[in-house]
Amino acid sequence: MNLSEGKLQQAEELIRIILDECEAAGIAACILDAGGHTVYEKFFGFRDLENRLPVNGETIFGLASVTKSFTALAIMKMQEDGRLSADDPLSRYIPEFTNRNTETVKLSHLLTHSGGFFPQERITVLPVAQKLGLREDRNHDLCRNEKLAEEGGRLVAMRLDALQENSGLIDAPGRYCSYCNDGFGLLSEVIRRYGDQPSYDEYVRKHILQQLHMDRSFCDFVRPAEDENAAILYDRKDGVMMHHRDYHDDAFVLNGGGAMKSTLNDLKKYLTMYLREGEGICSKESIAEMLKPRIPFGIDGWYGYGLYTQKIGPYQIFEHGGSLPGVSSNILFSYDAGCAVIVLCNTSGVPVSRISDSLFMAYTDLNKDALPAYPESSWPAETQAEIQGEYQSGEGTAFAIREENGRLILKSEDGEKAIQPISGHLAIVKGKWSDTVLEPITNEKRGLFAVRYGSRVIPKISG
Repeated sequence: MNLSEGKLQQAEELIRIILDECEAAGIAACILDAGGHTVYEKFFGFRDLENRLPVNGETIFGLASVTKSFTALAIMKMQEDGRLSADDPLSRYIPEFTNRNTETVKLSHLLTHSGGFFPQERITVLPVAQKLGLREDRNHDLCRNEKLAEEGGRLVAMRLDALQENSGLIDAPGRYCSYCNDGFGLLSEVIRRYGDQPSYDEYVRKHILQQLHMDRSFCDFVRPAEDENAAILYDRKDGVMMHHRDYHDDAFVLNGGGAMKSTLNDLKKYLTMYLREGEGICSKESIAEMLKPRIPFGIDGWYGYGLYTQKIGPYQIFEHGGSLPGVSSNILFSYDAGCAVIVLCNTSGVPVSRISDSLFMAYTDLNKDALPAYPESSWPAETQAEIQGEYQSGEGTAFAIREENGRLILKSEDGEKAIQPISGHLAIVKGKWSDTVLEPITNEKRGLFAVRYGSRVIPKISG
């Protein structure tokens, strides 16, 4: 396909608007063709805003939840090697999870965020390390510390195992997709315990990174903080933009959910592997297993194993994003269109998926009307009344749904957003850069007890 110069200019104008309005420090972006050749690459802003140091192809960025695709790929590799099956029960590999309060949770449920768990408060690296008396100046990087991984695995598994219907369980495994860092954390512990390496980081390094010659990709926390060409992390806290090099910040105790760091140049090799259906890493059958649409995700997408799929115009795309303090990331590829897109940013809360979409549309010469448009609908009065109330998850999401002048409004610390029903059971919450799905979750026993909001199911805590 030919890259549309007009639409490319529109995409770059969007990037500049986002840089300004989101106070983003730096962005690295590229488009690859079906053969993995770079057809577009551009760098915006700075890896270090204070010293005006530019971003380049070797700048290290955090990947956050893009890591989940590496974790799923590692599980597929272990399945090929006969070490496990995605259909196996989690308790076979993590006995601390006894599966006492719900139906059998399988590895496949964790790979699709469908284990049936409400979002939990994040168990992070540093508090657990401090409890164990671990310090990186004498115990080496915490991403490869066996004691930390063991304790993290125990804490996460026991917490999920203790959840019950009225205190943390949504429904039976496989019923709903609700984004779960705990689940991918436990998958990385399965990889550590049953792979052929002493840590998740070393398994991924040996079986994926080294095979693809991704020499500046890793899970380390200290290494990027000491690398001159690693991005400074910019994160807004209490209305003030902070900057630092602490890659431990809000990092989950188990690495498989979000610990990877990489560069644009390394990720080109990673996305080329997908475009070539696993070449150099695993069989095309394993990649196909990863990409199967398995459970509804977002507005009209599906989650597979560590990647989700949706359509832009006539093209099916596979992608994943990531967000942590100082990290906004997104990868995207399409066999239909024969391309891949990578966008990396060193600032929190930047809509990089919107940038990815715009670059994809420039490559495929799609117009804005290729993006989904949803017809207005209405909900029954009973649903409109029952959904009103306060919602809050252990992970920190909190909002209220109220009716004003006959229309539903979602109210949070970010302000008020309109809720627009688009079918008898789905609505979208209108946002500046993208819309978010909202779905009432009900059953006969509990009535309307939660809503699916974006990628997570959030419990209702009061009417």
